[in-house]
Amino acid sequence: MKWLSVKRNQLQLLGSGLLSVCLLLNLNALAQTDELRKSIYFNGGSFEIDEFQAEMLSDWLDSIPNLLDKYQIQLISHTDPIGGKEYNRWLSQMRSNEVFQLLLQKDIPEKSISIKDWGLENPVYTNQTYRGMRLNRRVDVILHPLVY
Repeated sequence: MKWLSVKRNQLQLLGSGLLSVCLLLNLNALAQTDELRKSIYFNGGSFEIDEFQAEMLSDWLDSIPNLLDKYQIQLISHTDPIGGKEYNRWLSQMRSNEVFQLLLQKDIPEKSISIKDWGLENPVYTNQTYRGMRLNRRVDVILHPLVY
């Protein structure tokens, strides 16, 4: 029998062999599916969050019991390519900061939030269509389960 010890984002497997590898792969897959996410979308060139989306984010966060005991929050911001690399880096930072401020207003501690600003790099959707560009103008709020 293999023994498994899990500590906050660290996996220790005692023993070796195929069973250990399978356990590791299954735990990684499980952790990925347990994350929760909500996207906040923006108009082109804007970092303003409309009231409707701010309320939806607030309601979503309120619906998660023991949020701070169970999850680490990650903000990942994206832009479309219009305006160039430096402008979009700035815009990406402004967008994530607006979402960050909303989280702070909900009494979520700063230490529970990490931020990655992609700007126009690493788009999830194609920037070759208007729809894709619109979908890339966002901040993803991702809740990663804490593993003890």
